[in-house]
Amino acid sequence: MLAGSFFLSSCAAQSMPEVRSITLQQQWALNPGDEIAGNSIAGSLGDISLYLSNGRINAPFDGEVEPSEIAQCVLYSTPEIPAYLFRLCGLKHLSYGDIKAGKPIGKGNYVSFATLRRQPDGTWIIVEPAKGVLEKSLTNE
Repeated sequence: MLAGSFFLSSCAAQSMPEVRSITLQQQWALNPGDEIAGNSIAGSLGDISLYLSNGRINAPFDGEVEPSEIAQCVLYSTPEIPAYLFRLCGLKHLSYGDIKAGKPIGKGNYVSFATLRRQPDGTWIIVEPAKGVLEKSLTNE
């Protein structure tokens, strides 16, 4: 009986990590997650949209992947660049939690990529992404 209950508890589905909520200083009329005529917006002003020729985007450094409050988006952070946060939208088959450099964050045909920088007041602003970070995200391990 004890072995049966151990087996059942070890097979329980892992719970979804807690959603991370951030406050952007800039406010746009249309944002990722909004809908127009039943179609979901995947990117917004400040996002870079990339077609993923290899079908995935990788962690450029060791870091953490968290669900975003915006539907179909995740937030990636790394101690390598502590004042920055990366918002990735449009991916599927996501890896949440701690992630090693070169491992896939998610897969899909495209990604909308936004770089956010923390401000002294704790809010975030969208800034131009560094080409090197994007290149590391697009190369295979």
